[in-house]
Amino acid sequence: MSRGAVNRTILAVAGALLVAGGLLVLAGGLDLYRRLGLSMPAGWPLTARTRPLLGVAARARVAGHSWWWPVVIAVLVLLVIGALAWLAAQLRRTRSGSLELAPPLAATALLVRGRAVEDVVEAATVALPGVERVSAQLGGPPGAPVVRAAVRLTPHGSPAELLEGFRTGPLARTRRSLGLPTLRSELRLRVAPQRRPSRRKQPRVR
Repeated sequence: MSRGAVNRTILAVAGALLVAGGLLVLAGGLDLYRRLGLSMPAGWPLTARTRPLLGVAARARVAGHSWWWPVVIAVLVLLVIGALAWLAAQLRRTRSGSLELAPPLAATALLVRGRAVEDVVEAATVALPGVERVSAQLGGPPGAPVVRAAVRLTPHGSPAELLEGFRTGPLARTRRSLGLPTLRSELRLRVAPQRRPSRRKQPRVR
């Protein structure tokens, strides 16, 4: 699963839980159950403004277990640590904003925008035979950049020919242009599904 899909899944689950909890608190705080004449199941939380989250019986059961509150606190701490780790991962940059070219490629140190490098790689790759769509990204740490390209092949495209063409074409030219003979690359391939020809109904001859 890609990073974007994982992020969307986490956000969707967290958002659904927050919305559900907020609706429960709102319904209890506004006393909507009584106003609407709703009869909720036994044990349903926050059915009235004066009702606590844990009833008397539940608090009595919890008080009888010494391990209850340490477990609750440990779970909450783990959730906070996980949320902070996820936030730190989102803030970490995965795309290089610029790439520094040192002499002798330039008279002085020169910064090349990462988007410019990505545009060149995309334009050179989409011109290869059998390529339908390309999305390139320049990432990695400043001292070890990497070119990542996601290529969508036509139904009759050849992965072997694309790999060879990408290595000797766009990648080789990018390495020479940037003066980085060891520039790394990652290539992801997808093949477009073959479209079935539509069956047109023949007109009936009477």
